[in-house]
Amino acid sequence: MDTASEGIDNERTWAGAVAVAVVALVGGALAFPKQVYDGFIWHYFWGPVAADAKGAQCAIREGGTPRYIYDAGACAGFPEPVAEPGYTLVSEIGYAVTLIVALVGLVFLLRRLDVGQDRSLFYALFPFMLFGGALRVVEDADNALQAVGNGAIPFPWNTLIISPIIYFTVFAITLFALVVSVALARRGVVDEYEYPLAGIGTIVLAVTVGYLLVLAVTTQEVGFYPQILVVVLGGATLVTAITWAAVKRYAPEINAGTAGIGAVIIWGHAVDGVANVAVLDWALALGLEGQYTAKHPVNQAIVDITSSVLPASVTSVIGSAWPFLLVKIAAALAVVWVFDEQIFEESPRYAILLLIAILAVGLGPGTRDMLRAAFGI
Repeated sequence: MDTASEGIDNERTWAGAVAVAVVALVGGALAFPKQVYDGFIWHYFWGPVAADAKGAQCAIREGGTPRYIYDAGACAGFPEPVAEPGYTLVSEIGYAVTLIVALVGLVFLLRRLDVGQDRSLFYALFPFMLFGGALRVVEDADNALQAVGNGAIPFPWNTLIISPIIYFTVFAITLFALVVSVALARRGVVDEYEYPLAGIGTIVLAVTVGYLLVLAVTTQEVGFYPQILVVVLGGATLVTAITWAAVKRYAPEINAGTAGIGAVIIWGHAVDGVANVAVLDWALALGLEGQYTAKHPVNQAIVDITSSVLPASVTSVIGSAWPFLLVKIAAALAVVWVFDEQIFEESPRYAILLLIAILAVGLGPGTRDMLRAAFGI
């Protein structure tokens, strides 16, 4: 375990590395704007967010100024860089690195606050993971309202609830809730900080979903299809129960370290997998009127591979998104297996934060896909 001086040195090293990275990006953008800013930062990170916020099919850079294109067919005719809403492999790698760096910094913060070494933090933050997906659907709903001139969140404020900036927004809200909860516990207002933390998360989740329900009642652009919630949540729970029973009977060593957290991890990723299958393969059968497509390169790649391997006569019956569910469950089991008891003993804070992040990257997008379909957006 680190001594106090070693801990301070580690914090300084982390802060220095982050500062160097920021200076390099800013300096590179100023010195080589076309290569660094246009070709990298704007192309892979800000451009897709801005295009999404504007409801455009893509965005291009002309003389250092962005232009938004609303005709999908025209996007292919422009020279790079062309930014399209959604993720690319480059951006996903960048966000993954940013996530790891942020987690390290959060470990230092939790150490300063002297919290986070217990598994209760994982469960207390669970509502915030659902909140992140629900908040993203608010932006989806606002896009639908913008199309008819009734949007309530103007640009650039709507970028705060578009992926990936929404992760920073949710992180900031969660961090604020954590600090407030710890302060309440230190002052004796509550016995444990986890209770107000979970309470704040539940409140922001309820407010967000409540806003979507209001839109469903008061607007024509937002509907409500409760069968989607039943199918996705019920299906994910069933898949988790079967997987959990199989693990306990045939390979209990997989979940020896995580225990109950492991079941939550599997359930969160099952929600993502089942939501994709329901939305991509069974939208019409479930009564949805819109056409839904995969939002991530990995999802789309799996759908494309399945469609190329299996004949159309088969995919027309069983769909082409179901392998994604199998991949999600296999990945969740692999992660749970890695987190053995030794990891929790040596670095409990980092282990718990990593598991929180792993759950969030499955449950967040899964919640978004589920609610987006449930509200007909």
